[in-house]
Amino acid sequence: MTSMYGRPTAAELVAAVADFLDTDVRSATDGQVSFHARVAANVLRTVERELLDQTSGEVTAALGELGFADETALAAAIRAGELDSRAGDVLPCLRTVVRHRLTIAHPGYDEST
Repeated sequence: MTSMYGRPTAAELVAAVADFLDTDVRSATDGQVSFHARVAANVLRTVERELLDQTSGEVTAALGELGFADETALAAAIRAGELDSRAGDVLPCLRTVVRHRLTIAHPGYDEST
């Protein structure tokens, strides 16, 4: 992905900080600080995947097929019972949304199931 600001890109910067936390900080600390460095590195790796993501269009398309602009609108319609009669149409969309979220939050999830 090309950044309008050149290099390093936001994703590259986030990855560098995650690497620093995972290697330098964790090896120089122990206990709670090491654990928090690991958590912070994992959060940054999730942000990096979001920045590099090129599949969010699939979610947008699936939502659009149901007539919704975003997940919030879809969730509101589901809560209101507006889609009860269209469950067969909603399920593929929900699978797409969940698969996309898992790809960002937990890469490789599809391969481990």
